[in-house]
Amino acid sequence: MINITRAKPSRPPLKSTCTVCGKTFRNRDLRPAYSVRPGVAELIARDFPNWNDGDFICRDDLSTYRRRYVEGLLEEERGEIGQLERQVLQSLESGQTITQPLDAVFEENSTFAEVMADRVASFGGSRTFILSFCAILLLWMAMNVTGWLFRPFDAYPFILLNLVLSSLAALQAPVIMMSQRRQETKDRQRAENDYQINLKAELEIRQLHEKIDHQLARQWERLAEMQQIQIELLEERSDRNSR
Repeated sequence: MINITRAKPSRPPLKSTCTVCGKTFRNRDLRPAYSVRPGVAELIARDFPNWNDGDFICRDDLSTYRRRYVEGLLEEERGEIGQLERQVLQSLESGQTITQPLDAVFEENSTFAEVMADRVASFGGSRTFILSFCAILLLWMAMNVTGWLFRPFDAYPFILLNLVLSSLAALQAPVIMMSQRRQETKDRQRAENDYQINLKAELEIRQLHEKIDHQLARQWERLAEMQQIQIELLEERSDRNSR
């Protein structure tokens, strides 16, 4: 009896080497070269001329080259890149979000004087302040004109009342201006945050379109290759039948 030993099929390697950094990673932590978008692949090929479809790249290096690619796009479209654009690129590379709770950040960094200025400005423009202030003025003038309950301390033409009103207006104006300046700072930071979010969304959508186009191109190439193989098989079969 002849014993036939079957060779065990060789398993694919579980680890591969990153072409960029030269380190070994698990295959699930690597990206094959054929799945990298063409624009990013061109940047990698400039630094590594031997880059081909059989190579691999790790996630950190791929994020770095993606950032360089997006940075090049921004420089072509917008010219010099500012601090806001660089923060967007960093968020794209790290995968972190840009949205921040601005109100909470402002409350943490606000001083006691700034908080009081906001409260005074908020109360000074409310209906409660207007009605209560009018009531105090009427009561002040009525009590000093009629002498009700006590001897008048500010007789007509109410010089002391004019002094109080002037002092109140002199103090209230800078407090309101301080609060408005803080509100302008909040609005500017909100606008910058919205700009960063919109820019990041635009860049991610563009990368998504490029990725879809690249995947479609790869699928068409595979379909064309499979059709070519089928045609060759049919031709070989027809040749055999003709013989």
